[in-house]
Amino acid sequence: MLSRFRGKPEPNLQAGVREEAVGLPESAHVQHEKPQHHMHMPGFNHNGHKITKGIHPDGESGRGGVHPWHFLRICFRSSSHLSLVVNILWPFVPAAIAIHFARPDLHLWIFILNYVAMVPTANLVGFAGQELARKLPKVLGLILETFLGGIVEIVLFMVLLHNSVNNSLIPVIRSAILGSILANLLLCLGFCFFAGGLRRNEQEFDEVISEVGNGQLLMAGFGLLIPSAFYSSLRGSIEDSVLDANVLHISRTTSVILLIAFLIYVWFQMHTHHGLYADSLEKDEERDADRHIDLAKDKLTLTECIVATLIALTCVSLHAVFLVEEIEHVVHEHGVSDAFMGLILVPLVEKAAEHLTAVDEAWDNQMNFALAHCMGATIQTALFNSSLVVIVGWGLNKAMDLNFEIFNIVVLIMAIIVVGNFLRDQKSNYLEGALCILIYLIIAIASWYYPNPTPGTTNTADGSGIASNGTIP
Repeated sequence: MLSRFRGKPEPNLQAGVREEAVGLPESAHVQHEKPQHHMHMPGFNHNGHKITKGIHPDGESGRGGVHPWHFLRICFRSSSHLSLVVNILWPFVPAAIAIHFARPDLHLWIFILNYVAMVPTANLVGFAGQELARKLPKVLGLILETFLGGIVEIVLFMVLLHNSVNNSLIPVIRSAILGSILANLLLCLGFCFFAGGLRRNEQEFDEVISEVGNGQLLMAGFGLLIPSAFYSSLRGSIEDSVLDANVLHISRTTSVILLIAFLIYVWFQMHTHHGLYADSLEKDEERDADRHIDLAKDKLTLTECIVATLIALTCVSLHAVFLVEEIEHVVHEHGVSDAFMGLILVPLVEKAAEHLTAVDEAWDNQMNFALAHCMGATIQTALFNSSLVVIVGWGLNKAMDLNFEIFNIVVLIMAIIVVGNFLRDQKSNYLEGALCILIYLIIAIASWYYPNPTPGTTNTADGSGIASNGTIP
């Protein structure tokens, strides 16, 4: 019997190619194909690797277990050229750990080396999350990747909270919460718009990602604003002890509500409206400028993804502890304000991996992915991470509240309004990106000159209302 195969000179049943009969009557053709229709051939992905059950074809590595050489080579290559450049900073990791134990008196050098070392380790967290996300369905993978990127921030917040004596680091935590949101909204999204706009006149993204994300941000901004507005409105009208206690109660209750809002948002993405998000992300994959290169790259195995995540998280935790221990020395001895430390320095290092990933996606014309990373990370910080640190502080009897400086909260609300206006037409260009970056630079300059307020002024408590362990007298 003569037969032909699609673009193949010889049959290749193992690759799942269907045989088609030629020169036979129609009835014979049907009879011939019927048993073929019910055959269950093993699945293979684009690289010819047999697909493991439960693993998405795009994430199939064709290997199992841990192969040290492949593991190191793939991790160093990372996901993009920018990430590859960042991996050159890995020698700072052992140097930062060594100087912490060898020369504990060099506070500034310990801070600088651990600050730099956070960048490649955070990049590895992001890369391991990205490799793991490839093995899962699109929406679930994206949510998991965003969450893993936010773990660095959670670790920093928890270390800051644990090391806060007499509420000394609470202002840094508050500033870091808002600084993380601003870094994602203005700096990261701005670079995404700018990088994508350099290659194309305009880039488009879907309404389901921009509108839902913008709505969540408005809700988060409202929730974070209320305790500060309450304090500012009543300060001087009632006793400070009563006012401080009420603000702490409002902050804790608001945190629980914001946490519920985050869970509803995740349920919306993963269950009820999963199809809308999946369609948007699939469109982006079709527009990916170098998808063929990404698909051809070697992948980590599932075990290697877990090993890379554990190694990265261990290093990140060490550097976070060493970094936080030196913050008070840097603030007091070198004149760096809490506002600049929290709004600018801490968010830049903790968000480095997410920013590199999002900018690379925008460069490849995957604006839905880039926007999902920026907005997803921002929403996680605003709704989940901020609530988590307040609730954990509640459990540790520490006075962690959401009573932000008026300067910080005004900057946040204005940033949400500006970005929401840019997202309205579902298009972006390099001009909008440049404007976002310039706004961030203005905020950075202002925060550098913003002094540490005297206790009892602006929105800082004078300590009379809440004890240092967070209890209310």
